[in-house]
Amino acid sequence: MPPKRSPGSGREHKMVVVVRGELRLTAGKAAVQIAHAAVALTLRAEREAPRELEAWLAGGGKKIALEVPTLGDLEAVERQARARGLPTAWVEDAGLTEVPPGTRTCLGLGPAPAEEIDPVTGELALL
Repeated sequence: MPPKRSPGSGREHKMVVVVRGELRLTAGKAAVQIAHAAVALTLRAEREAPRELEAWLAGGGKKIALEVPTLGDLEAVERQARARGLPTAWVEDAGLTEVPPGTRTCLGLGPAPAEEIDPVTGELALL
């Protein structure tokens, strides 16, 4: 089945969350961190980019979870995303369970057209 497209735009929209592999988060912890990123990006889009949010939701709210080896790799993804004008959101953990307080666990990008996100994240490994 082909991907859903936003009405009238002809462009697939998605959200991508990239997790730090070196942290070796449990599946549950990673899921919660990804959810934090998705919520932060959605709330930001609601305020700052309502048309992108609408297009993303109309297309099914596609979300992709990816992984990079280190914090340095994640910071490089953020630099590339910002250089392209993509919305980003860091997630820093409260430190109550698996990692120390303030640990950057993941970075969210989007929602944005896939053709804008793919050059930044297209070669990264699936989580």
